[in-house]
Amino acid sequence: MSDFRLETKRLVLRDWQDSDWNAFFRHTNTPAVMRWLGGVLDGYDREEQQERIEGYARDHGHTFWVVERQWDGGHLQGQLIGFCGLKRSNQPGAPIGDFEIGWRLREDAWGRGYAREAAQASMRAGFETFGAPHMIALTVERNDASWGLMERLGMERRPDLDFASDEFDPKAGIIIAYAITRPQWEATHG
Repeated sequence: MSDFRLETKRLVLRDWQDSDWNAFFRHTNTPAVMRWLGGVLDGYDREEQQERIEGYARDHGHTFWVVERQWDGGHLQGQLIGFCGLKRSNQPGAPIGDFEIGWRLREDAWGRGYAREAAQASMRAGFETFGAPHMIALTVERNDASWGLMERLGMERRPDLDFASDEFDPKAGIIIAYAITRPQWEATHG
């Protein structure tokens, strides 16, 4: 399979290179970014996450890709700002095997529309390139920024897919789900 690369107006989504990992963890493994993702990762957890992300690409042809800024005069130009992409849902309690979209951006990239731009490109790839019949997104209920983006992407709240888990938010102990079908996506984006 050839190297994966998507370009949007302001972003590039691409396959990982070995040199990406240090910058990725330096910028995204912070208390603010990891607040709803189980907390800051130690060295072992970082290695495990890297292996999982690389494994998604190897096993399925898609993963949470590197997101970097294209040059346009902005202060983050050419820099890795996080990841966004697709995996197959694999968390106990989740709809195992479903296409799952996810993102994680560094804090100084928040509030600029980058997550939405990257997620829209990832959704297009999921439906058009990888043949997803539908797509889910998961978060904790208190992460209103994340589920707000899910709604702006046209996803619908699916309480029937929620499941108990204290992995990311021990206080609430539940993961909430959103979903979009290919026909729903095509009606607004196709």
